[in-house]
Amino acid sequence: MSAEQVTVYSRPGCPFCMSLRAGLQRSGLEFNEVDIWQDPDAAGVVRSIADGNETVPAVVIGDWKAVNPSTREVVAAVAEHAPHLLPV
Repeated sequence: MSAEQVTVYSRPGCPFCMSLRAGLQRSGLEFNEVDIWQDPDAAGVVRSIADGNETVPAVVIGDWKAVNPSTREVVAAVAEHAPHLLPV
C-alpha cells in the first residue's frame, strides 16, 4: 500500500524547516506541513521518530520516516514509496 501524502512536521522559526519547505516547493512536490507547537499529537509523532526529541523537520511518507532530511532524500522517498505523489 502506498502513502497518501507527504507530511512535514515543523515549528516556527526553524531554519532547517524553512530550508526544506523552500526546497520542496521548488521541486513542485505537494506536502502537508504540521506545526508541532500547535498540535500536541504531532509533537508526539516527532518524538517517536527522533528518539524522544522534538527535532524538526521530520518527514513521514507512509512507513518511511526521517529527521532533518534533504529535499533530495524526500523526493527520492516519494519516488520509492508514493510515486503517484510526484509532480507531473
